Amino acid sequence: MAGATQPAAIRRRAAESDLSVGRVLLVTAGALFWGWLVASWLNRWLGGVVVPVGEPFVRPATVETALATLPGLAAYAEPIGFAVGISPEIARGAWLTIVITTVSLFIGFFIAVPLAVTRVYGRYSAYLSLGYTELLRGTPLLAQLFVLHFGLNLGAYVPGALSGVFPRNVVWVAILGFTLNGAAYQAEYIRGALESVEEGQITAGRAIGLSRVETIYYVVLPQGLRYAIPSWTNEFIYLIKYSSLAAFITVPELYYRADQIAASTFRYTLIFAVTGLAYLALVLTASKLMEAVEARVAIPGLGADRGR
Repeated sequence: MAGATQPAAIRRRAAESDLSVGRVLLVTAGALFWGWLVASWLNRWLGGVVVPVGEPFVRPATVETALATLPGLAAYAEPIGFAVGISPEIARGAWLTIVITTVSLFIGFFIAVPLAVTRVYGRYSAYLSLGYTELLRGTPLLAQLFVLHFGLNLGAYVPGALSGVFPRNVVWVAILGFTLNGAAYQAEYIRGALESVEEGQITAGRAIGLSRVETIYYVVLPQGLRYAIPSWTNEFIYLIKYSSLAAFITVPELYYRADQIAASTFRYTLIFAVTGLAYLALVLTASKLMEAVEARVAIPGLGADRGR
């Protein structure tokens, strides 16, 4: 019996070792990606203190010469050198992608919570919430951006205090569009989470003297928002990827800048492969961040399968 269990234990240890190595590699890759990204932003904001603005930290020719001496990488020297050359524009576009995503998600959350609460506990207001969510979820996001930008021309009405914050005022239009659209989806995620809280807890809250609004605020929402985190993570990831639609209203985010480079160099496959890796890094970061948030706010005693 002991002989049979020994190989199983060895395989388990080997699997755990491989998992640990994979985690180390993932963390190392993430640290390198974000280190390069932040360094690129700081170099641009500070006027090129390390290298001239718009120039990579390492010259593409230097990278190509170094890789050409390595037998296994010699064939990839030129594509990698080209990718290094466009890295400043990738970093520049990634900044707007992150800003649009995080600001839209943050503001949309404060719109989504009242929408979800009124949808679950409201009477007539529930119909308004339903109308909003169905309208925004039932129409294409790209069409909504077109209406806001080309139809209503909202970029022309950006207040003077906000004008000039971004390279183009149309960025504010994109933030508005993603906020309104994301709020509708977040409201549905939160609504489902609120409905998962037992109805008896509202009765218990009323029994100890809380009003209906206080019961929702102090009893239901703290639990429901925790339950909504996995779905909310999906919205975070969707917004990162859907932010590429802002390129169609001329927002110079990550996809827009990659498309401009591809149109001028005709190296579509390589450029969009690099861009895809950048999006993947952002998505993995968002996923890990939300996992940490979920673990931090977990209710003790729930989710025992994850060690809480």
